[in-house]
Amino acid sequence: MPDSSLSNAGRGLLNRRQFLEHAGTGLGSIALASLLANQGLLAAETGHTPVRPDIRPENPLAARAPHFAGKAKRVLVIFCSGACSQLESWDYKPALIKMDGRPMPGAKEGFLTFQGENGNLVRPQYAFQPRGQSGKMISDLFPHLGSLADDLCFIHSMTAKSNTHGPAENQMSTGFTLDGFPSMGSWVSYALGSEADDLPAFVAIPDPRGVPQAGVNNWANGFLPAVFQGTPFNAQKPIYNLATPTSHSPVSDGAARDLLKRLNERHLAEYPGDFELSARIASYELAAKMQLSVPEVGDLSRESAATLRDYGADDSDPVRSGFAKNCILARRLLERGVRFVQLFNGSYAMGEGIGNWDGHRKLKEQYDIHAPILDRPAAALIRDLKQRGLLEDTLVVWTTEFGRMPTFQKGASGRDHNPNGFTTWLTGAGVKSGFSYGATDELGHKAVEGVTTIYDLHATILHLLGLDHERLSYYHNGIERRLTDVHGHVVKDILTSA
Repeated sequence: MPDSSLSNAGRGLLNRRQFLEHAGTGLGSIALASLLANQGLLAAETGHTPVRPDIRPENPLAARAPHFAGKAKRVLVIFCSGACSQLESWDYKPALIKMDGRPMPGAKEGFLTFQGENGNLVRPQYAFQPRGQSGKMISDLFPHLGSLADDLCFIHSMTAKSNTHGPAENQMSTGFTLDGFPSMGSWVSYALGSEADDLPAFVAIPDPRGVPQAGVNNWANGFLPAVFQGTPFNAQKPIYNLATPTSHSPVSDGAARDLLKRLNERHLAEYPGDFELSARIASYELAAKMQLSVPEVGDLSRESAATLRDYGADDSDPVRSGFAKNCILARRLLERGVRFVQLFNGSYAMGEGIGNWDGHRKLKEQYDIHAPILDRPAAALIRDLKQRGLLEDTLVVWTTEFGRMPTFQKGASGRDHNPNGFTTWLTGAGVKSGFSYGATDELGHKAVEGVTTIYDLHATILHLLGLDHERLSYYHNGIERRLTDVHGHVVKDILTSA
């Protein structure tokens, strides 16, 4: 039994008077810390990575040096929303053709996946052909992209953490299945800034049919400063409220801008440590520059008739021509120094399997519609980048949020969700050409060789930009946050040099 003769103090306990005394001084300390923080007088915390010291508050998007010399200066991500089937496109499985109509080995009758009961194995809905000098087997779903087989580097062993579209899109774009984390484009613009001084560092181009299921999460800044969020616009829809109203006079507008600039500079001089103020001024100045640059970069009448025809921008179908124009816009942004462009193919706005690659019910019928929208313009974009010499220092990544099952769903003519094995490919700066890495099993169900995660993909993208994914971090809520969380390895086998 404890010795009752010991006082509270002797046992290290507080009596009521001491508790109230300590509580009072503690609350006072909290209040003081809050006041100091609000006035920018709080000492810097130690033990964590500070905000990049080379980010200039008056120009937060200025170009910055990477950790080491990278192969790529900019990135284009082509994101097929809805989960494009690897079995109908890039992952050739002769055994699946041979076992068409049979039960899936090891699966009990009526086995369940994401949407319920699944049936027997079903062969690919498109024939595969050897393509290019490499003889890579690619399906007839993508004849134009297939013709570029010798330029592409395939990862056939990609895996995701979720079999639900929204969380899986989140992970592919941000590294996390949950909302609220910075997108990879935001991380890249935070790290490297931009080579363009009159355009955003990071531009997202939604499909003409609408936005993907995870919406703005795909290009959000999360807890990074707002200046690093993606700016969404496309060839059909200009940025809202960017154009100068017709009632304004250029002369009076110019005078007003000069006056505002002087007032801002005076205010900034009075509060030199106010980074939010300087960043806000920088964003307004960028918006003013964009009033001239965005209409110019989006003016596709400057393109030749041959270029418009190559991309399919002259197609009579508004969705096909709309995506083709978005591909031209992507190239124009990249050649003007935009650091990161995320080009979306597929929209959730039109419902399941109608506006995207979510082929649950009538896969072939849906893919016959979707493939021509993507195939010709995307292939023309890669050829155009290569012809202009941009592919030498531009990394292009094609991806989707997860793959598809080798079976058809019961009562349907489509495939269910499958995060256990799917395909991503890259081309351009620093990656091998005509090369395949990793593999799924003989039926294309699960990754079994060189199993790769989205963390690995992100680590590899950052590496090609000259960024160490373990060093690129941001202190938030007591944690050093990274795009790759606490995971990720560079997939060195796909690189031209480690």
